[in-house]
Amino acid sequence: MEIVKRFFQPSKTSYFLFGPRGTGKSTWLRQQYKHAIWLDLLDPGEHRLYLARPERLRELVAGRPHVKYVIIDEVQKAPVLLDVVHELIESNSSLRFVLTGSSARKLRRGAANLLAGRLVEASFHPFMAAELGDAFDLNRALQLGMVPLVMGSKDPNATVRAYASLYLREEVQAEALVRDVGAFARFLEAISFSHGSVLNLAEVARECHVGRKTVEGYLDILVDLLLAFRIPVFTRRAKRHLIRHEKFFYFDAGVYRSLRPCGPLDRPEEIEGMALEGLVAQHLRAWLAYRQSSAELYYWRTKAGTEVDFVVYGPDIFYAIEVKRAGNIHRKDVRALRAFLADYPEARAVVIYLGKNRLVVDGVPCIPCDEFLLGLSPSEKIDNLYNFALPPGESRR
Repeated sequence: MEIVKRFFQPSKTSYFLFGPRGTGKSTWLRQQYKHAIWLDLLDPGEHRLYLARPERLRELVAGRPHVKYVIIDEVQKAPVLLDVVHELIESNSSLRFVLTGSSARKLRRGAANLLAGRLVEASFHPFMAAELGDAFDLNRALQLGMVPLVMGSKDPNATVRAYASLYLREEVQAEALVRDVGAFARFLEAISFSHGSVLNLAEVARECHVGRKTVEGYLDILVDLLLAFRIPVFTRRAKRHLIRHEKFFYFDAGVYRSLRPCGPLDRPEEIEGMALEGLVAQHLRAWLAYRQSSAELYYWRTKAGTEVDFVVYGPDIFYAIEVKRAGNIHRKDVRALRAFLADYPEARAVVIYLGKNRLVVDGVPCIPCDEFLLGLSPSEKIDNLYNFALPPGESRR
């Protein structure tokens, strides 16, 4: 696969770079920092060496005094190095560290606290459609996802199927994060039914034959491993009774598809609908991260069941987004957005759907999904996707 230019913009100071395995962190860093000191903690020999004697990092840096950048890849494998990093940052203001991690669990629960305020946190995500440009294929993305490791594989189907097993073997089992790896593997499958849905942990616990508290712990591990994320309900200035539970998503549509069981009793359109919603979610999440914006991703759902899939809210942006797995849009499809706009007239609303034409239905712009995703760039606001003429007599709301 050809080298793809990524949207990620590095900090000018030292930083943590978190992202799931296979998203291209190391590839990008090797292109960006060609002359840096590099520690690869996935290498067993190097891992063993620095785990046994972390002060060796100080010696390594002293031996190359003219090098400005030090990259420590998969730093969660040896958190003891953070004490030395802390010392080096304090003693040499010109030195810059980039510490990558595909798991935030040990770092956020341990010595990383010593670096609070000294290293900013950044995140790396699967490809965005706009990064791929003409190479983006919506149908392929819905089946295999957007993880570079998968997309660049000679056998992407086998690679995406093996992806979760890689984490089970190299993160969960190797780091002894759970006592029962088999139960955790069942959990990965059981919670796939909650992808794109409101979380019901009691139901997931019944499916896994474990207690609710165990499932809560498993979910925390899944999020710390960067394999999943949750989005809260938008409750600002609420005028209606809203539910309080979060929505759950695997970080990539292809990983979700690989874990979601599919049999004669499963409706393909339901699975594909959740994959589509997840694909949009991961794009919005990456878009917000790469914009380095304080805006956040939410959803909106009343106790009566009226739901808007995504709400993007921040100091300078306010969008309500509905995702429809349909080739056409009718007035009933925009009722939830109209209800949201009645409560929040300041918001901009849009429907993303699988049709080929831009539409305006009951005052709500409707944009083909591939066109929306390809137009989603961190340097642009979503407003730019609205720049098309409305039919006579129509308003944007």
